[in-house]
Amino acid sequence: MKKIFSLLAATSIALCSFAQSGGSKITGSIQDGGIQKVIDAASVSLLNAKDSSLVKVAVTDKAGNFSFENVKDGDYLVLATSIGHAKTYSNNFSVNGEKPLANVGVLQLLQNEKSLKEVVVSSKKPLIERKLDRTIVNVDASITSAGSTALEVLEKAPGVTVDKDGNISLKGKSGVIIYLDGRPSYLGGADLANLLRNMTSDQLEQLEIMTNPPAKFDAAGNAGVINIKTKKNKQFGYNGSLTSGYTQGRYARFNESFGFNYRNSKFNFFSTLNYNRNHRGQELYIVRNFRDANTKNIKSIFDQESRMINESHNYSAKVGVDYNLSKRSTLGVVLNGFYNPSKWQSSTNTMIYDPAHVLTDQTTAFSENDEKWKNFNTNVNFRTKLDSAGQEITADLDYISYKATNIQPLTSTYFDNAGNLKQAPDVLNATLPTNIKIYSGKVDYTLPLKNDAKFEAGLKTSYVKTDNNALYDSVKTGYSVLDSARSNHFIYDENINAAYVNYSRPLGKKWSAQFGLRLENTYANGISKGYAYNSAMDKFEYTETTFKRNYTQLFPTAYIQYSANEKNQFVINYGRRIKRPDYENMNPFVNFLDRYTFEQGNPNLSPQFAHNIELSHTFKGFLITTINYTATNNIIQQVLEQNDATNETFVKKANIASSKQIGLTVTANKSITKWWTGNVYANVYNNHFKGLVNNEPISIGVTTFIVQLQQQFKFKKGWSAELSGFYRSKGLEGVIYIKPIAQVNAGVSKQVLKNKGSIRLNVRDIFAGGVFRGYSKYGTVDAVFKNVNDSRAVSLSFSYRFNKGKLKAGSNKRGNSASEEQERVKSGN
Repeated sequence: MKKIFSLLAATSIALCSFAQSGGSKITGSIQDGGIQKVIDAASVSLLNAKDSSLVKVAVTDKAGNFSFENVKDGDYLVLATSIGHAKTYSNNFSVNGEKPLANVGVLQLLQNEKSLKEVVVSSKKPLIERKLDRTIVNVDASITSAGSTALEVLEKAPGVTVDKDGNISLKGKSGVIIYLDGRPSYLGGADLANLLRNMTSDQLEQLEIMTNPPAKFDAAGNAGVINIKTKKNKQFGYNGSLTSGYTQGRYARFNESFGFNYRNSKFNFFSTLNYNRNHRGQELYIVRNFRDANTKNIKSIFDQESRMINESHNYSAKVGVDYNLSKRSTLGVVLNGFYNPSKWQSSTNTMIYDPAHVLTDQTTAFSENDEKWKNFNTNVNFRTKLDSAGQEITADLDYISYKATNIQPLTSTYFDNAGNLKQAPDVLNATLPTNIKIYSGKVDYTLPLKNDAKFEAGLKTSYVKTDNNALYDSVKTGYSVLDSARSNHFIYDENINAAYVNYSRPLGKKWSAQFGLRLENTYANGISKGYAYNSAMDKFEYTETTFKRNYTQLFPTAYIQYSANEKNQFVINYGRRIKRPDYENMNPFVNFLDRYTFEQGNPNLSPQFAHNIELSHTFKGFLITTINYTATNNIIQQVLEQNDATNETFVKKANIASSKQIGLTVTANKSITKWWTGNVYANVYNNHFKGLVNNEPISIGVTTFIVQLQQQFKFKKGWSAELSGFYRSKGLEGVIYIKPIAQVNAGVSKQVLKNKGSIRLNVRDIFAGGVFRGYSKYGTVDAVFKNVNDSRAVSLSFSYRFNKGKLKAGSNKRGNSASEEQERVKSGN
C-alpha cells in the first residue's frame, strides 16, 4: 500500500511540475543490457540527489526514450525499473540556468535470472486504484470474488448497486452503460444481467468505473460507464491458465475456463474458452390492492406467490491476433461469441379476496420457457503511430449479431374458493424470436502538443437493425388458434453518427484542465405490425404503426483540477449524457408471469437527458470526498400500470418524470498494518421524482445511505483472507420504494504449487440478507412485494497458471467501435 501512496504522491507532484512554464529538461533512454534492445514502457523516476525523494515519474516510449521537463535547478539522479529486470540508477548530475539540458545517456537494465526461465507471475495490484476520471477495481485482488459471476463482482464495486432484476445503478442513478473490453455490450436490462450472470470472475481483469466519461466515449449512459476488462496476454513467450470452480447454493453450479496466449516481437495470439452451468431458484411474493379510481377504496386483493427455477449453460470463446505490420503499426482481429441455452420454470398461485379479505377465487399458472441465445462478434482494429512524440491514429470496424429463440407456454387453471374447477384450463403458447445485427466503425486521432497539452478527435458511425416477430397461439378445445390481439412483428432500424474533439493541458503551476465536445445525430425508424379488434366488424384487422425520430444533440464535458499542495487536490467535472431506450424495451411483446401479471415493451419511449456535475477532494492520496448533482429530464423508469376492469397489472418502461439527485461520497483506502488493508465506501444521496404515471401526478423522494466495506488480510506462507459486505438503507428505484438490504461475504485463499496455483474458498451472503422487499403506492396502484434470490452460496475454486517468457510492460488491449449500441440489446431472462 505504501507503493500506492508513493505513486499517488508522485502523480500529484508530476501534475504540479508539468504545469510550470520554465525550468530545465532531462532526457535519456533505457536498454536491455543483455540483448541490447530498447525497453518501452519502463518506469523512470527522477530523484533528489540529497535524500532520494521522488520528484517526477515518466514512462519510456516505443524507442525506449524518456524525458522530464520544467525541472527546477538542483542535483538529481534517475531510477529505472522494468518488470523482469533489476533496477538501476544513473550517476548524480546537476541542472541550472547555465546548463538547462541534461542527458543521462543510456541506462542498462539487466534481466533477472528467472526472467529467461519459466517464471510465475503473481499479481500484487491493489484492490482499488483511483485516477483522475475513473476508479479501477482489480478483480483478482479480491478473494471473495472467487466463484462469483460478473454481476456479483459488480455488486461489490464502489458505488454500484444491483436491484432484484439485475438492473445496475451507480451512485443511486440508473442508466449505467456496460462496456466489455472498451466496447458497449449492446445489452440492456434483464438481458444484460443474464449475460453478466453467465460470465465468471476468473474471466475478468479489471472494472473501470467512470461517472463522467470524457468526450471520446459515447454520450450514452445517464449514470456513467463501467468498462469490464477481460484477461489478455501481456507476456512474451507463452502463458495460460486453467480455472475450475464449484458453487453450492440451493442448487449446484459449475464454472471452467481455459486460456492460452503467445506473444513475440511480431505478433500476439490470445484465446479463452469458458463454460458455466448456472442453476438458481427464486421466489416472488406480491400483494396487490385494486382500488376504486374515485373513492380509492379497495375492490379486491390479489395475493400472489411465484416459485421460479432457472437452469442455463453458457459456452463462450474468444480468439484474437495482433500483428505488428511495422515498428509503429499494428493490425488486430478479434472473434468471440457465446451460446446460451436455458430453461426457466415458473409456478404461480394467486389467491383472490374481497375487501373483507374473504377468499373468492384461486388461479394457478405454470410456464416453462425454453430459450436459446447465440452471439457472434467480429472486430478488426488498426493502430499506427505517426511519430515518436505520440501522434497516432486508431480505427475499428465491428460486426455483432444476436439471435434468440424463446418458446413460452403458459397454462392457467381457475378454481372457486372451495378449490373446485370453475372452467377448463386455457393455454397460451408464445414464440418470441429475436434477431439483432449491429455494424459499427470509428476512427480516433491523438496529437500531443507543447507544454504537455494533448488534442484528440474522432468519428463514429453505427447501424442497428432489430427484427422480432412474436406469435401467440391460444389452445381452445384442443386446437391452437392464432391470438391476434397479442401477436406482433416489430422492426426497428437506427443509425447514429458522431464526432468529438477533446483538448487537455496544464493551465499553470497548480491548474490543469480538459475540455471535450461530442456531436451525435440519431435517425431511427420503427414499424409495429399486428392486429387490432374492430368492434363494429367483430373481427381483428391488420394494422401497422410506424414512427420516425431524427435529432442532433451536443454533449460537452469539462474537467478542471487544482493541486493546492502535495496533500490536497480538487477536481470539478461536468458532463451532459443521454440514455436511449433499450431495443427490447421498445418492442411491444408481452411476457407473462400469469394471466394477471405481465411485462410489455413501449414503442413510444423517447431518450432521456442528464446533466452531471461533481466536485471532489483528495487528501494524501487515500481519502476522497465527492459532492455530486444530477438533473434528468424525460427519465426512463420501470412502472406498474393497472387495468382496473380486468385486474391486470403490467410492468413496462415509460418516460415518467424528471428527477434530481444530490449526493455525498467518501472513499478511503488505507494500509492499516503490514498485513491488513481496509477499503471503505460511503454514499448518501437524495433522489426525487416528479411527473405523471397512469395519468396520476406523482412527487416522491427518499434519502438513501450506502456503505461498502472490504477488509483484506495477508498472512505468511501464501495465506490471505477477506471480509466484505454492504448495507443500503431505504431507497427509491423509479416509483418503487426498496426497503433496507445488507450482505456479508468472507473468503480465504492459499497459494500452492510454488505460487503457480491458488485455492479459494468463499462464502457469499452469509446471513442471507440479500432479500429485496419493497412497495409502490400511487394513483390506484398499491402493491407490496418480496423477492428472495438464491444469493447465499459457498464457492470453491482452483486456478493454475503456466508461462514461459518475460512480461511486457504495457498492452495494446483496445476496445472496438461498437459500444453504446451493444449495451442496448437484451439477451436472455
